[in-house]
Amino acid sequence: MTLTANSKIEIATYLEVCQFLYYEAELLDDRRFEEWLKLLTEDIQYRMPLRVTREKKDGPDIDESSSYFEDNFVTLTSRIARLGTKSAWADDPPSRTRHFISNVLVNPGASNTEYLVTSALHFVRSRGSESANDQLTGKRKDLIRRVGSELKIASRSVYLDQAVIGTPNLITLF
Repeated sequence: MTLTANSKIEIATYLEVCQFLYYEAELLDDRRFEEWLKLLTEDIQYRMPLRVTREKKDGPDIDESSSYFEDNFVTLTSRIARLGTKSAWADDPPSRTRHFISNVLVNPGASNTEYLVTSALHFVRSRGSESANDQLTGKRKDLIRRVGSELKIASRSVYLDQAVIGTPNLITLF
């Protein structure tokens, strides 16, 4: 049985990808970053292009040539290692986060071991004893690759809905 007439994705594969994304969110929320790294391929591209405010006549509101971050496996590993040090003052005390992932769509990728996945993201972060939370929403576009029997993230682009981000830093992972 396929999920939809157009997707050509088996329902079992769709559910496996959803479970994978929910597990990933749990690792991030539980600050199990070293385990999260194991969900990535070594050639990962991990980025967040800028959203800009433009009139329709001036083109798209995503600036793919600029980004808040553009990481690979080495820089992600370095970011995570730094979070465990005393010099990660922007996250001390550590943030409490919640990643809500929904509206998951899975389509075939370029090969039979790859899936093009889009999902909606609602991210909430609480810091210290402040009553206000940081909230970001957006869309993620992932390339998920089957490596042996495991799924791994080969690329991720995060497109926030906000053109102006009302959070003091972007130390978190999406």
